[in-house]
Amino acid sequence: MHIPDGFLSGEVAVACAVPAIGAVGYALHRAEVDLDDRRVPLLGVTAAFVFAAQMLNFPVAGGTSGHFLGAALAAILLGPWLACLVLAVVLAVQALMFADGGITALGANVFNMGAIGGVVVGGLVLAVRKLLPNTRTALLGAAAAGAWLAVMAGAAACAVELSASGTVPLATVLPAMLGVHAVIAVGEAVITVAAVSAVLATRPDLIHGPVPEPVAPILVTS
Repeated sequence: MHIPDGFLSGEVAVACAVPAIGAVGYALHRAEVDLDDRRVPLLGVTAAFVFAAQMLNFPVAGGTSGHFLGAALAAILLGPWLACLVLAVVLAVQALMFADGGITALGANVFNMGAIGGVVVGGLVLAVRKLLPNTRTALLGAAAAGAWLAVMAGAAACAVELSASGTVPLATVLPAMLGVHAVIAVGEAVITVAAVSAVLATRPDLIHGPVPEPVAPILVTS
């Protein structure tokens, strides 16, 4: 999903960079308010995990490959705005240090994965959590759905941007992107659920928002 240099027109790159800069700017403002001594290490650990996971690609089909996005996981641990900040930092380091994603397309990549994946989809996950029972099952279900949706929404946005730039027709790129990323999104959901499950088992206090209520033990009497 990382868009390289030369694939977007200047107009599309700027149109994506403006909301991306706005989202990151507001995320920095929220970080000054939301971060405390407990959450600062979590921010760093989450960014490191997302960075490392994104560097590992897994085969999908027809020579294509996918990688972990991490937007939903970051939103569940940190909230949507700090998730956007994490994705922005990860994508900037990848573009500047590893040439993974273009410099001129950095705004679009942050918009697709950080703003859409972290803020919009992450915000939806948190909103859905308020409507669901505060249980482990409900949280894991919301995490899986959010992880899948974040990948698909980012892929759709990428396809629209490529089409608007005249790189490839929308009728060609949209089905191709959604078809491949539908499979990638399943892997994203599995990894996200596994990570959230591990956090719930060891440090449930790290979950953003209400901590799921523990399952009451079943007493068997004779």
